[in-house]
Amino acid sequence: MSDAPGLPDGYEMSTDPDRIDVARVHHWLSSDAYWAIGRTLDKQERATAGSLNFGVYDTTSGEQVAYARVVTDLATFAWLCDVYVDPAARGKGLGTALAEAVRDHLTPYGLRRILLATHDAHGVYEKAGFRPLVAPDRWMALVFE
Repeated sequence: MSDAPGLPDGYEMSTDPDRIDVARVHHWLSSDAYWAIGRTLDKQERATAGSLNFGVYDTTSGEQVAYARVVTDLATFAWLCDVYVDPAARGKGLGTALAEAVRDHLTPYGLRRILLATHDAHGVYEKAGFRPLVAPDRWMALVFE
């Protein structure tokens, strides 16, 4: 997957779970991602272990610079979440490349839909084909706060 379309030169992408820097991802999300502020390391480790993970890495240093997580049954449904690009690597199209890689990786499974939620990155996901819900009145959520 290192040659993911849309990925800028100098970066590679991988779904190898052993490459995910869980401590780094935890730091990013628990301290800088509005949806995960305060998430514990234990919770992040469990979330990572139970998901399909996408990492983007600097090809020179090998350092992880971006992350996305997908919860899926690989048959009917997927939830794209925890998309994060390190502030030093932003503005290079890595977020869009991640969303496109998730889309392309999951397409062969014939899923009915891939969902996500965002407060402020609609433009990033629209470039990968995501659109607002057609019938939001059909969706419900059970929220534990």
